[in-house]
Amino acid sequence: MPAYGVSDVERVLQMSRGTIRSLIKAGFVSPARGPRREYLFSFQDLIVLRTARALNAAKVPPRRITRSLKQLREHLPEQMPLSGLSIRAVGDRVVVQEGSNRWQADSGQYLLDLDVSVAAGGLRVLERAPEPPSPDAENWFNRGWQLEQEDVARARQAYERALELDPAHTGASINLGRLWHEAGELARAERVYRAALERNRGDALLPFNLAVVLEDAGRGAEAIPLYEAALAIDPRFADCHYNLALAYEAAGNPKRAIRHLGEYRKLTK
Repeated sequence: MPAYGVSDVERVLQMSRGTIRSLIKAGFVSPARGPRREYLFSFQDLIVLRTARALNAAKVPPRRITRSLKQLREHLPEQMPLSGLSIRAVGDRVVVQEGSNRWQADSGQYLLDLDVSVAAGGLRVLERAPEPPSPDAENWFNRGWQLEQEDVARARQAYERALELDPAHTGASINLGRLWHEAGELARAERVYRAALERNRGDALLPFNLAVVLEDAGRGAEAIPLYEAALAIDPRFADCHYNLALAYEAAGNPKRAIRHLGEYRKLTK
């Protein structure tokens, strides 16, 4: 199996040694050691490192990064597939495409539209250039995702435009709500999530994110049924079990708190 040294990782991923060391220290990868105790990275390690950096930069919660990366590693081939491999972080989710197969790392669900690529025939990690806006809601969504790192206000505008064209676009709702939440605009984030829930009750992130907003607004009692709704959609949503355990503890219901904390621990072993 090919092994890559630290200098290879620096060259291929355009990543500093300090960043590489911090991601190893955080437990995202556990590279092998060579005869001189030097780090040796596998193909899988490189993909996980690149994805961990992208999710960390997007301020995804560490627990969700760890869960996504664990699932990602279990599904990745040991070497570059001839069909090519593409990975993208959408909000706080990791989606992967291998040939014609597309799946979500932390649930196995099949998804569309991927962005960060590893090309067939050699290991290269490339960021796709931002696409110009078009009347299509999906392109406005992609534009918003690309703009988040450089201009949050314009990113919000792009997500709003996507929702004008397709009010049921769940990804735009999730990302727009998150950006308003991060800006401290809790009322705006709540409106975005509630509007999305009226159109789509099949995505666990919508009630989960709304519950977090309500807790941050000091309305913890209102958050509990939303966490329960998220778990009804995705019973293996570890972060949701954890938050719900804390919410039940704060509400004076230790039995339910213990049950959900136990589920969280089972899912994150």
